[in-house]
Amino acid sequence: MKNVLKIFGVFCIAFLAFACSDDDDPANNDLFVGTYNGPISYAAEGETISVDDGAVTVVKTGNNYYFRFSDGIPDLTGVEFENDGDNVLVNVDFQDGVQYIRITASTLRMLYTKDGNKTWTADCDR
Repeated sequence: MKNVLKIFGVFCIAFLAFACSDDDDPANNDLFVGTYNGPISYAAEGETISVDDGAVTVVKTGNNYYFRFSDGIPDLTGVEFENDGDNVLVNVDFQDGVQYIRITASTLRMLYTKDGNKTWTADCDR
């Protein structure tokens, strides 16, 4: 009976050793999904919305991220990111205007223009 328990114990330890991989980068998980709070704004065609205590909810669908803003600010959808390997997502693009979004587990920084006249900003924390 003791041999059976020893063998069972060895199998359990081996299973845990293989199941807990060091290659699991939290950036590949849903580390960035959630709600960030702080100053947010939106401007387009003479319309400006600026809120000091707003919220942005980050949602991941497939490889794209969606940003749902509070206070009547339109959502920003379908944004793709590059993972820099340090638990940070970054989107930087200057071809279609200024597009800068940086997300960590605790911060969201954004200056994003789209269609030439729509601008979203966020300086939020969790």
